[in-house]
Amino acid sequence: MRSEYRAILRNAMISPQKVHVLVDAIKGKPVEKALDILRFMPQKSAKILQKIVHSAVANADNKDKVDVDRLIVANVTADQGATLKRFSARARGRGTRILKRTAHITVTLADKAS
Repeated sequence: MRSEYRAILRNAMISPQKVHVLVDAIKGKPVEKALDILRFMPQKSAKILQKIVHSAVANADNKDKVDVDRLIVANVTADQGATLKRFSARARGRGTRILKRTAHITVTLADKAS
């Protein structure tokens, strides 16, 4: 039986498109290696993903007391969240819309297949 452990961050103030850049870098990797990869990436989404992976590891440790060294990053998804609509001043008294996108990020960890 393969156990899965999740951590979810809702309404993160970052576009899902920016999170997708790093998703392929950590998907399928052992947790320790994924955290090392994220630690040295310069993107804002790397720090956010690092916190979510830490949270998923803590969830696994508290729930079933699993060996953390045997966990891999099974799946990472970044879905569109609510969009904040703002206006910015433009020339000649006009205003243009600015869409501040948010993301729902889910990290799923699983035991290594024996």
